[in-house]
This record gives sequence, structure tokens and C-alpha cells, in this order.
Amino acid sequence: MNFRTILVHLDRSDRSPVRAALAARWARSHESHLTGLIPTGLYDGVIPADAIATGMTDYIAESADYLRRRAEAIAREFRQDIAATGPLSYEVQLVDGVTEDAVVRYGHASDLVVVGQGDDSSRRDTTVHALAEHVLMEVGRPVLVVPSAGEFDGVPRNIVVAWDGSREAAVALHAALPALRSARVTLLSLRHPRDEDGAQRLLIHDMIQFLQRHGVQARAESEVTEIGIADALLSRVSDFGADLLVMGAYSHSRLRERILGGVTRQILSQMTVPVLMAH
Repeated sequence: MNFRTILVHLDRSDRSPVRAALAARWARSHESHLTGLIPTGLYDGVIPADAIATGMTDYIAESADYLRRRAEAIAREFRQDIAATGPLSYEVQLVDGVTEDAVVRYGHASDLVVVGQGDDSSRRDTTVHALAEHVLMEVGRPVLVVPSAGEFDGVPRNIVVAWDGSREAAVALHAALPALRSARVTLLSLRHPRDEDGAQRLLIHDMIQFLQRHGVQARAESEVTEIGIADALLSRVSDFGADLLVMGAYSHSRLRERILGGVTRQILSQMTVPVLMAH
């Protein structure tokens, strides 16, 4: 398997160019086709008060025109940045639909979806919130979430995989295989002192052999922690100098409105390196 098609969500937030550059580097590294998806905001945007001149007789038409021109400007910048960094198979899709639905729909035709961590710069004129969380629960593809701060050069070379023997962790690990093959990989298992050892459930030796058969050189670390799992995981990512975290995304509800589990939610709010998740 490989990331033959990568989808990146683009908008007018400050972090959109960083997200696009990272997606382009991944696409070049994996010889992928890159799709830049730009929702115009027609169905979920808030028009800035000074964007439309006063006295316009058809405010709706002028608003739609403004949103379209804004999306085209994002597309031009995306094309220019790609042209400046070398050949790449890519396309741009401008869509008028609701942003969450558009990313999920086009994500179905992709192997990897790249979105940004929520940040204040994306709230200036849009009502789209918690996009990463929504996409994670609905798209059925691995999602690469890019932090709202920091620069991330190149493809990851030092990766931590959070491993707890769960279905979600197994899905995420398998989805990340194309990225793992070219990196140093640490399979990290954490538990609290009162939790059972779970060695039989984790099958660490078997997982290391599984990764080796896929061309991945990995080592295992099993640790007991007194602090929360999310805090411990973020701390170890920093200690290892990792540039990517791979983990499963968990939900704690069967209701139609799904609720992300506490560890997933905390990682998404406090992440310092890109996180590849799958649910």
C-alpha cells in the first residue's frame, strides 16, 4: 500500500500555506497525486463586514462573488508555491458545499487527508470549528493533523506509534505503514500502575515482526506512568525527538453526535508535532 492520493484542506487561515507545503513534501516523497481542496465558504462562511461595498443592491450575489474570488486567490497561491518547489502531480478543487462534508466526500477518494489543528486564525470569517475531529470520525481514511504552530521540514524520520493493542491503534499503525518504512520507529505502550500488564494483549514481539515484514525497523518501549496517558505520550514524543505521532482516534459514544475520547481530544488540543490518526 502507499499514499497514491493525498488530499489537503486549504483555507485563508495563517497556517494553510504551512499545511499545503507539508502535504506537497509528503506527496513528492511518496510519489502521490496531491489534491488541494478549497471550500469557498458559500454555505458555512461569515462575510467580513467590510468585504462588500455598501449600497450593493444584490448582497447575496456580491457575497458569492467575493467568496469565489477569495477561493481563487488561495488556489493561485497554492499553484505558485508548488511551481516554485518542483514538479508534482496535483490538482485544485473549488467546492461550494459545507466544508466538513466536502472534506469527507473528497477524502473518500484519497489515501490520506491532511487538515489543520483548530486555531484562532481560522475563525476570522468562517463558522467551521473542530474540522479535524469531524473528519476523523467520518472519512474512513487516515488523517494527518498539522499543528497550529511550528515549522515541519521534510518527511518524518523519527516516528512514535502509540500502541495499546486496540482496534483503533491497529488501524492507525497499518494506515501509517508507507510513512513508517523510511523512519526510525518506536512502538510505545503506556499504562498506569494499577492497570494490568497486558503483555499478552499487546503482542509486542509479534507487532515488531509484523513491521519488519513490511520493511519497517522498529523498537518497542513499554512504560508505567503516574500521569495522564496523553500527557505521558506528548512527553515521550518530545523526549524521543519524534517528528510524527501515529495513534488511533477513539470515540466514547454511540449517539449520532459522536464524542471523541479524552486522550484523542487532549492530543488534538496540545499536539506539538503532526499526528497521523485513524478511526
